[in-house]
Amino acid sequence: MTEPTPSASPRWAVYFAPAAGSPWWRFGSTWLGRDEIADRPVAQTPPPAGIDGARWTAMTEAPRRYGFHATLKAPFRLADGVSAADLRAALAATADRLRPVPLGALVPRVFDGWVALTAPHADEPLAELAAACVVELDALRAPLSADELARRRPHSLDARGRELLLTYGYPQVLERFRFHLTLAAVDDPALAERVRAAAEAAVASLGREHPAVLDRLCLFVEPAPGAPLRRVHDVALARG
Repeated sequence: MTEPTPSASPRWAVYFAPAAGSPWWRFGSTWLGRDEIADRPVAQTPPPAGIDGARWTAMTEAPRRYGFHATLKAPFRLADGVSAADLRAALAATADRLRPVPLGALVPRVFDGWVALTAPHADEPLAELAAACVVELDALRAPLSADELARRRPHSLDARGRELLLTYGYPQVLERFRFHLTLAAVDDPALAERVRAAAEAAVASLGREHPAVLDRLCLFVEPAPGAPLRRVHDVALARG
């Protein structure tokens, strides 16, 4: 993977995404209709029954921009004096201290406004791994700008949420972390259930034949505000 020429102020993120070309990667790419490595559209999985094509495209628009992934460290700008090479080196050092986490059966769930795959049988090891990424890489993160802070809507958070936001740039970290791979943004509960059922049918045999494992840290970049995020670097977790 090669990095794009960076813009004046790209944002970087540390995600988990399945190995390129793997069955889980093919599932995620076709479900969302985008190859996040080549940054190109691919033929999308047909919409669930009762959902027309235009609505399906809209439902998957936001997750498609980010690529099929689970967030470990949310998008951030690099601190002054920190380069992309520094970030890659730090990511490699963190990955060398972490071990792969079997994800068990991935289960689609309906949340408030979205549908995502979850790993309910691996909550504790996933939380520990995500916390390591959040804490160990935070020295490379620039503080939130006033605009970035406002977009996080700190007034809507409780005291602990605001504390996490101000400390780590994102409120859903540490004890509030929830591992998930977003599939669609859906406000209508009935439509959300249609999406969940379609996803459940799609991943049932996939999980039996190809058990999912969080085995890598993936570096994504947003080269300009609102641009699709590209997956530019993978680091395998230590196996020993």
